Amino acid sequence: MRKLYASFIYALLYAPIIVLIVYSFNASKYSVAWKGFTLDWYTKLLENDSLLEAAWHSVQIALTSASAATILGAFGALVLHRYRFFGRKFLHGLIYVLIMSPEIVMGISLLMLFVFLSLPLGFMSLFIAHVTFSLPFVVVTVLARLSGFDANIIEAAKDLGASEWIAFKSIILPNIIPALVAGFLLSFTLSLDDVIISFFVTGPDYEILPLKIYSMVRLGVKPEINALCAIMFLFTLFMVISSQILIKEKR
Repeated sequence: MRKLYASFIYALLYAPIIVLIVYSFNASKYSVAWKGFTLDWYTKLLENDSLLEAAWHSVQIALTSASAATILGAFGALVLHRYRFFGRKFLHGLIYVLIMSPEIVMGISLLMLFVFLSLPLGFMSLFIAHVTFSLPFVVVTVLARLSGFDANIIEAAKDLGASEWIAFKSIILPNIIPALVAGFLLSFTLSLDDVIISFFVTGPDYEILPLKIYSMVRLGVKPEINALCAIMFLFTLFMVISSQILIKEKR
């Protein structure tokens, strides 16, 4: 019964993705009926410069914002976990407020901020916005890892003459690497998938893939989109498998 239930859940989660990948090889352009196997849509995808440019912009934003959010979130979690200061609980609570805030509220508020600062909408506005909504998830992930960490090990290292940097590099960092990898992957996925916030803070000269696909599907889903989504899924799967291998080797 448990295996049947688990199989049903996994089928519910992955069946749409499998259908998308299968139909990326469908020879039919306008019908959902199977008309034969073809690789033409992948060839046409490579010839679609606007779609490839939007995909590159999305990957660029996702990698840079996820990296920045992971670094900032790691140090933010360390500060909240190790140090006691006035307003610490308030700041801790604000992290969850950002996670629970509706995306449309964050999108409009960030747009108003950028207009107030006279910041042109484009790469930089998207980068700041994606770091903003990814950062709380990294902080929570790293805090969860640190909550099970024995702080007495750090104190023992300091008693033996280790500085703050040596303690961080030799003790804390190796223990939070799984959380950092998880936070990076989560931030990368959130950035690559975001539509609502990006809709408000992007500019006409810097189009990203989710908004490009959103504008295209209103006229119908083209097979090139299926091919691109299949490639993106395989790329994400490769990143997840690679991270698991790296974590296993580190352990």
